[in-house]
Amino acid sequence: MISVLVVILGFAVLYWFPGRRWMSRWGSTPSDLRRVMAGDALLGDATYSGTLSVTVNAPPEDIWPWLVQLGYQRGGLYSYDWLDRLFGYLDRPSATRILPEFQHLTVGDEIPLGRGPSWPVAAIEPYRALVLDMRNMGGIDWVWQFGLYSLGEQRTQLVSRSRVRARSVWARLLTYVIEPAGFLMTRRMLIGIKDRAEDRGALSSLTIPLASVGEGSRIG
Repeated sequence: MISVLVVILGFAVLYWFPGRRWMSRWGSTPSDLRRVMAGDALLGDATYSGTLSVTVNAPPEDIWPWLVQLGYQRGGLYSYDWLDRLFGYLDRPSATRILPEFQHLTVGDEIPLGRGPSWPVAAIEPYRALVLDMRNMGGIDWVWQFGLYSLGEQRTQLVSRSRVRARSVWARLLTYVIEPAGFLMTRRMLIGIKDRAEDRGALSSLTIPLASVGEGSRIG
């Protein structure tokens, strides 16, 4: 019995320190972690912050269309589709091509999910930043944002940052439980977007003007 408890404690220590730290900064460079992103000020007293990044061998304009078409009965979530469909967040596989009818995202719009609350758009900077504001939606406030940072003509750092504030002890315990699942799904989403953006055949010949994806940004 004691040996079992020691093993459990050992796994818990490994998860809480190196494991949890690794998950909260997967793929990120020191610059990614220090960078101030567009939605950071929305949730200044976060109880959790995670910054995940992936380098995409494509310019921001090839990545942006996949971001703005996120959502249920839109482009999907580009993660583990079978899990998103099992739990009712999607009703179909994620798109493998640009969908022109969903390229008109603006501040104030809501990105729908099949189950659970939609994601309100708090700020949008075409080809640079998308901020989703899920505060005041229960015991957990969540601001999720994506940033595109050019590394040259054909390389971009795609960054996902989640900032969470748990309003109670029970809500904080819940965030600890769902952190591994959140990491796995977000990591897969970033890789899914990377794969699509790097696949030149998946991109349509459509040229999307700035005005069609929102002008400027607004956070309030």
